[in-house]
Amino acid sequence: MASVDDIFKNAGLPSKRKLETVRDPNEIYKSSRLSTDGDSNRRARVEDDEAEIDDNADFGPELPPDDDNEEDDEGRFFGGGISKKESEILDYVDDADAGAAPEKIDVAWLRKTALNFEKHITRNAELRAKFENDPQKFIGSEADLDADIKGLSILAEHPDLYTEFVKLGCTGSLVGLLAHENTDIAIDAIEVIGELTDEDVAAEDEQWSELADAFMDADLLDLLVSNFSRLNEDDDSDRNGVYYALGILENLCSRAQIAARIGKQERLVQWLLQRISRKETNVTQNKQYAAEILAILAQASDDSKTALSEADATDQLLQLVAQYRRRDPDKGGEEEEYMENLFEALTCIVDSDAGKTKFLEAEGVELCLIMLKEGKKAKPPAVRLLDHASSGAGGVDICNKIIDSGGLRNLFTAFMKTQEHRLIEHLVSVFANMLRRFPVESAERIRTLAKFVEKSYEKMTKLVKLFHDYAARVSAAAQQVRSNLSRDGSSEEQEYEILAARLDNGLFTLQQIAVVLAWLVAEDSGAKLRIKKLLADRDESLGSLRTLMQEQQEALDINEEDNKDLSDMLGALIGFLE
Repeated sequence: MASVDDIFKNAGLPSKRKLETVRDPNEIYKSSRLSTDGDSNRRARVEDDEAEIDDNADFGPELPPDDDNEEDDEGRFFGGGISKKESEILDYVDDADAGAAPEKIDVAWLRKTALNFEKHITRNAELRAKFENDPQKFIGSEADLDADIKGLSILAEHPDLYTEFVKLGCTGSLVGLLAHENTDIAIDAIEVIGELTDEDVAAEDEQWSELADAFMDADLLDLLVSNFSRLNEDDDSDRNGVYYALGILENLCSRAQIAARIGKQERLVQWLLQRISRKETNVTQNKQYAAEILAILAQASDDSKTALSEADATDQLLQLVAQYRRRDPDKGGEEEEYMENLFEALTCIVDSDAGKTKFLEAEGVELCLIMLKEGKKAKPPAVRLLDHASSGAGGVDICNKIIDSGGLRNLFTAFMKTQEHRLIEHLVSVFANMLRRFPVESAERIRTLAKFVEKSYEKMTKLVKLFHDYAARVSAAAQQVRSNLSRDGSSEEQEYEILAARLDNGLFTLQQIAVVLAWLVAEDSGAKLRIKKLLADRDESLGSLRTLMQEQQEALDINEEDNKDLSDMLGALIGFLE
């Protein structure tokens, strides 16, 4: 007897991303064409393999006469094997169908569709309960239900009906099908939910939010996690089901409140961590997608970062990125994006104090320093990770660990060798973090300052050169925007456009460079003289640093504690630039 799962196996189509190769459609079609008694309807059989066949023998009906103009005596048969009258009737029906108006998709249609949908759910449940051990008795109702589910996808083209769809209670019924005994039915429901919540749907924010909230209230998250556990990714259809489910999570995370709620779902976080850790010969699409969802959740909210830290995500992620210390992923493949998402998740997590603590305990500083020295593609994201970990009030322990691990040499060697702006910007930020956090007269601070003045101030000389380069970029960007501005715009809008252009071209890094140079002016008289001379070579003075830092100070929101401390620090440094 045929299995229900075999009958309903259905390789889906991608809703947003390109799925991996699925089974041959012909194979799927052949395997699913079953008759009511469970046997294949392809009944041609070889009765006698040994029978000899005469190639010259005549088989089948007699061939028509060679004369095309000569009709048979009764005038009954034409090329299609039907009578003339029957042919005329079929032509009439075809013409009528061609002129028929398409079905109108409106509230009335939706109510009718919803009623049939609910009836078929109930009918299928009743027959499954009554004939549990005889699939042929309920297979027809399952086919009807399968067609109903797929038919709901048309709602994605009519988001104005989302509100009515929710009012009719269809969201709860659709989500409930994720618990259906037939995983193919569950996968169909998952795919349709993904299509209805897709970001490409032309729905108003209110319409989309109402639908998403209804799905969430129907316990969608728990049921998705349950399906993650029961779907076997060795099977094409199940693997696609996991993909569709991850797509739903990505769709829902487009709204910050829902993303924060998802990020605190402990079972989901644990499954994502297990999925990205699964050993595979080559990184698959679902493994990469799971890493991407984890990165999205990590930046959703502070609570999400804390939840991930408590789930030991930091340690697991560090173990996963450690494989890229000396080995690069293939360019442009799933693994390259997988690596980037792992680093992205880590970078977001260490922005929290809990994440910094876990990062320190898991020896994340040491790993980043090794990657800075030996890594290739992993080098920029590793430095960025170190930058975020060392920032903020909780970053002082990270800064101390950099010194204790002998990291100054790695940092300054990379600083002198690289011309890559991504590396330079994060290295300068790490320097600024250390000079801000280390106490005055501390050994760590003295060792850091010594690195800038050694070898005839070569590091400081490069820093001044970078100041000139970034200042030129920022100034050119601002000038270009000013020349393209319309005179009709408000001054506030124009200032905003200019500021955005300056930020896009390195204003923040320029300000960080100015802060580091200001620290050197304040701490070392020899450094002060050298910096003044280097600036004078380009007709500039310490006033150039002072102007930038004053602008930065004025833009701070001092209602935040850390910003208030930063404002006080900038004010003190500005005093040394008179």
